[in-house]
Amino acid sequence: MSSSPHPVGVDFGGSGIKGATVDLERGDFATDRVRVETPQPSTPEAVAEVLAELVSTFDDDGGSPVGVTVPGVVRNGVVSTAANIHDSWLGVDAAALFSRAAGRPVVALNDADAAGLAESRYGAARGQRGLVIVTTLGTGIGSALLLDGVLLPNSELGHLEVDGHVGEKYAANSARETHDLAWDEWADRLTSYYRMVERLLTPDLFVVGGGVSKHADKFLPMIDISTPIIPALLRNKAGIIGAALHAASG
Repeated sequence: MSSSPHPVGVDFGGSGIKGATVDLERGDFATDRVRVETPQPSTPEAVAEVLAELVSTFDDDGGSPVGVTVPGVVRNGVVSTAANIHDSWLGVDAAALFSRAAGRPVVALNDADAAGLAESRYGAARGQRGLVIVTTLGTGIGSALLLDGVLLPNSELGHLEVDGHVGEKYAANSARETHDLAWDEWADRLTSYYRMVERLLTPDLFVVGGGVSKHADKFLPMIDISTPIIPALLRNKAGIIGAALHAASG
């Protein structure tokens, strides 16, 4: 594939690594998404090798900016937590590692922060003032804080204690699946989780993302909180779009 004028976004998850070029005017994929299995074990070197191959399929001469999400806290490119990936990521400069592997500059950011950036620019939080909290309900609970559209990175609100449990272990979509919870039972747990966040931060809006957001009508109306709460629009595209947006912005 020849060089693309569009930035490349890559979403690195526990089971899959997904990428596409992104049209930043439209806020959508400019090419078909490509998905490869996350190598097991998902060590930094193994992931970097797969990522470099993936990026080269979109832009083989290195002309496009590249952004990569990481499921952990990322400060100045360095991974500080590894709750859902291999422990060997702790302390790794992911941006430097990916840049060496790909042979070009690559930026790295938290996966939920990437989703938040995308929803703020193109999705459900577009044009929203005040404090917006984007949460992604999946294997864990990711969070992105946006104040008047500006990202406050690495919030990690999925690790709050809720009813004596780690929030994401208690209320993530994985908990719903593991414990075979009915939608109303899960909504009760989510109510407890979002009430805790409300007490701490008093947001103006919650946006709920992740793949399960396509079923928002089955659980969002039953979440009993005072803050408006709405489904994300970009769903599983958000990480790739947000990573590309972050890369293009510098």
